[in-house]
Amino acid sequence: MSASNVLVIGGNGFIGSNLCRVLTEQGFHVTSFDIAQPPRTVDGVKYVMGDFFDDNVLSSVIKGKDVIYHALSTINPGNSNQKYMMGYGRDFIQTVKLFDMLKDTDTKLIFLSSGGTVYGKQAVFPIKEDTLARPINHYGNVKLCIENALRVFDIQAKSKMIVARISNPYGPGQDYNKGVGFIDAVIRRTLEGETVEVWGDGEIVRDYIHIDDVCGMLAALAGYDGEENIFNLSSGQGASQNRIIEIVKNIDPRVKFEYKPARSVDVGKIILDNTRIRTLYKDKMTDLDDGIKSVYDYLKG
Repeated sequence: MSASNVLVIGGNGFIGSNLCRVLTEQGFHVTSFDIAQPPRTVDGVKYVMGDFFDDNVLSSVIKGKDVIYHALSTINPGNSNQKYMMGYGRDFIQTVKLFDMLKDTDTKLIFLSSGGTVYGKQAVFPIKEDTLARPINHYGNVKLCIENALRVFDIQAKSKMIVARISNPYGPGQDYNKGVGFIDAVIRRTLEGETVEVWGDGEIVRDYIHIDDVCGMLAALAGYDGEENIFNLSSGQGASQNRIIEIVKNIDPRVKFEYKPARSVDVGKIILDNTRIRTLYKDKMTDLDDGIKSVYDYLKG
């Protein structure tokens, strides 16, 4: 698969831009597709600018691709309960159109879903892929609607489609101002001398995974030809927001934070079982303390 022609839809985003870098390092021929030129480019990546929601543009850019990663979303967990019609009316419908364009081709599609939101409130941890998904916010539900459409296309048209349910990625290039990224928020606000807002009592638990591990796992899926079509991409470990603050405080004692009322969009605990993807991705994963220190150094530098 090392010479495959790969397309990353949403290549300017946090995951998309890092994925382009990792895939290129692994020898893939990578095209990044997004609405504008990215602020930083990666040597060896071909950048195509265009509108994902334009059918003619989309059908043109996917031609001749062996693998397509769909990493684009116009909503996020924080704003989805206000902007949900954008998710259902644009993201969902256009992604179904993409599935339709690919149904009679040999192109593999890997859809980047949200392991942090599709499962909703669960009682048994770590959460396995066959657990009934019950999202409690519109972001997770839009992702699940897309997953279900993908599953039907996969059954009816025998398409090559895979769902990658990513837990809570962090690392260089993330921007908490876009509605996700607690680790990024704690570090940036500490460096800027600002107070970190914690929604609730700080005991919300998330499965944080370094972006390099996410991209390594996604790259491993490019060559997968087995029967499974849903994979959790996660560390398999949980950490509370209070724990994240403690780790950053050990690096920089200037951390200031205040607790705010809990939000209805937040699930209390998410830890995903990563056994399935670890059969494909066997690299040593980034330790949380080491990963946070590397992000701190990156942002400070």
